[in-house]
Amino acid sequence: MTAKADSEEQARVGVYVCHCGLNIAGTVDCAKVRDFAASLPNVVVSRDNRYMCADQGQELIKKDIKELGINRVVVASCSPRMHEPTFRTCVNGAGLNPYLFEMANIREHCSWCHTSNPEEATEKAKDLVRMAVAKARHLRDLHVIEVPVTNRALVIGGGVAGIHSALDLADHGFHVYLVDRDASIGGRMAQLDKTFPTLDCSICILGPKMVEASRHPNIELLTYAEVKKAEGYIGNFKVTLLKKPRYVISEKCNACGDCTKVCPVEVPNEFDEGLSWRKAIHIPFPQAVPASYVLDEKSCLGLVPLTCAKCKEACERGAIDYDMHPVEEAIEVGTIVVATGFDLYDSAMMKEYGFGEYSNVITSLELERLINAAGPTNGHVVRPSDLKEPHKVAFIQCVGSRDEKEKPYCSGFCCMYTIKNAVLLKEHYPDMDITVYFIDIRAPFKGYEEFYRRARIQGIKFIRGKPSEIGENPTNKNLIISVEDVSAGERRDAEYDMAILSPAAVPRSGTEELGRTLNITRDSSGFFMEYHPKLRPMDTPTDGIFLSGCAQGPKDIPYSVAQASGAAARASRILSKAKWSIEPTVAWVMPELCRNTTTKCGICATRCPYGAITAEEKKAALVTPAKCHGCGTCVADCPSNAITQLGFTDLQITSQIASALAIEPEKKILAFLCNWCSYAGADLAGTSRRQYPPNVRAIKVMCSGRVDREFIFEAFRRGAGMVLVSGCHPYDCHYISGNFHCEKRVKAIPPLLEKIGISPERLRLEWVSAAEGDRYAKIISEMSETVNKMGVEHVRKENSAAMQYLDKMTDSRYRQIVG
Repeated sequence: MTAKADSEEQARVGVYVCHCGLNIAGTVDCAKVRDFAASLPNVVVSRDNRYMCADQGQELIKKDIKELGINRVVVASCSPRMHEPTFRTCVNGAGLNPYLFEMANIREHCSWCHTSNPEEATEKAKDLVRMAVAKARHLRDLHVIEVPVTNRALVIGGGVAGIHSALDLADHGFHVYLVDRDASIGGRMAQLDKTFPTLDCSICILGPKMVEASRHPNIELLTYAEVKKAEGYIGNFKVTLLKKPRYVISEKCNACGDCTKVCPVEVPNEFDEGLSWRKAIHIPFPQAVPASYVLDEKSCLGLVPLTCAKCKEACERGAIDYDMHPVEEAIEVGTIVVATGFDLYDSAMMKEYGFGEYSNVITSLELERLINAAGPTNGHVVRPSDLKEPHKVAFIQCVGSRDEKEKPYCSGFCCMYTIKNAVLLKEHYPDMDITVYFIDIRAPFKGYEEFYRRARIQGIKFIRGKPSEIGENPTNKNLIISVEDVSAGERRDAEYDMAILSPAAVPRSGTEELGRTLNITRDSSGFFMEYHPKLRPMDTPTDGIFLSGCAQGPKDIPYSVAQASGAAARASRILSKAKWSIEPTVAWVMPELCRNTTTKCGICATRCPYGAITAEEKKAALVTPAKCHGCGTCVADCPSNAITQLGFTDLQITSQIASALAIEPEKKILAFLCNWCSYAGADLAGTSRRQYPPNVRAIKVMCSGRVDREFIFEAFRRGAGMVLVSGCHPYDCHYISGNFHCEKRVKAIPPLLEKIGISPERLRLEWVSAAEGDRYAKIISEMSETVNKMGVEHVRKENSAAMQYLDKMTDSRYRQIVG
């Protein structure tokens, strides 16, 4: 690609004004708009039609392209969010590049929101067409970027979600690498006794899936392995795995157990939450897959120098190899599914509950192992202090969760998980006195409320109130729980034999490091962040990487499995294609202008949330198009204007600014709106028929991060009455952090405006979501009122006084072409 100027090719623009029945024509005089468009520079034909999106309207465009040599098309109709793909397909069908099309929104942003002011609505429609034509004159051919796809997938995490994603992908015929850092797949679900609300045996459900994953011809199982490095982009990821040494050759091991019988070392068993002991050489749990022993080098008496070797001597099959070393393996995949699961909050952090200090305070997962027939006590629940059966037990909910000092979020499954354990205890010990202390019981899914009722019918007591502290009776090791009983309106102390805590679900250890490796972000709770919580809950902001199960946030087993299938389906869309197409509206560096070639800069690389830009010292920055999402944040912050965004170049946007403010600029509000939220919010104001003053002119950018400070200064240089910059709400940006960079950039401008003589209130930064049409209309109404109070003469006087400064603040390259 060359740095050819946008304006080198002679533009021949065709303008087509849609009546949309009476949706537009009922307010806007479409004939006047058509005639006005005909007078604009480079416009060779201007027509109006009742329905431009209909076949007849599209055929009209195609005919003019072929017969009149139209090489730019502007359609003035509804929102581009509705019919931009329709018209791009139309012009492409006539042999014109689809990106030589521009749309003017005269329905949602004009007709529907100004029904009581038809004359002003018509004048606004003219301006919107003038702006669209101005941009269209500088459009250039863009071509969809196609990248080859490696039709293999990587699934990171072998819990129920990871297994399910791997099996779904494998069943579609794709080769899958299923990687787990533990010695066996299975995850948290393998530790459970039963599942709610049906009380099915957990391992009976999971076990066959684990075996199926290990035997599936399309799944390559890589346990005891971690992701160390990842590079590349959608369809073409290169991942380096570190395979840790098991010191046991899995293919030779038949799990006879002779080695573990002679091992002299015993350490707490992690699978049983430390409630039992295991040997240094051990199998993770009876149903482990692979069914192979592993030697824990941390607890072994000594591999180097060798001081024991009893296990090796006992192994008749010669499966033990002390000379194993960590091995790196590089794999190439097209997509990645992250299913790393969760850990439990360390209950010892809640000092008031005495976990780790009082032996009879245990966690729900420890109870899970005690009540399991394959657990350390063969399913007999006993008090850790004296191994006696408890008769009075308390469950405490929300330990660490729903707590502003710890984890403010709800872990989602804890209520039903606690009720399940209480029901299991009641079924094993009908006479046991069981009390559940809770804040709220959340039972929103199928069968959950009925399960809660079943617990109450069985005699389990539920008390609304969060205990303030737990004390211990030193004589019998019983526990004294102090709580404010919200239901009874009184404070009470009660004595129990044992207390079971339900700790919050927290991100799996290593999540932060893995996030950095894969270049995927985490939310405020530390879980991996989805691209969009409503529209793309399984996608990450990095294309080609998907989330499955609790890696994205706490959820129960059915929810995890559903998301696992969803993630596999999203990945399959990519893997099923030989090539993947990427929108060409990406960033592009002009090497001759890049400051990084002479001095260390690299600002663009720090602004990119996707790792799409590399800036090696003494070299021009380089954009990897397949990684770029086209937010434009790097473009706005480049100090040497060496980067542009194709489809949203500086020249194209500045041309729109000049056109919007060509007539009576002092009365107008120039609004920069992000495509995903603010522009959609303005659309909603129109579809809701929300009325607001017609003096606003909107320029669409993909992200508020694209709004260059020079655009704002240019708007005031052109005489704008007010300027609005609007984007997604904080933490809801479709480009991760674009709005934060925008905020930092824009908030630095008002003091400078005041210094040069422009009232700071003439610039506003507002967050508007796609659901806030009323808010958008209110903001425009307030700004209109402000500029009206100032008056045209006052605005003009301020602008005139500041003109010499504004000239210096705006890049003269724009003015040389725009005028």
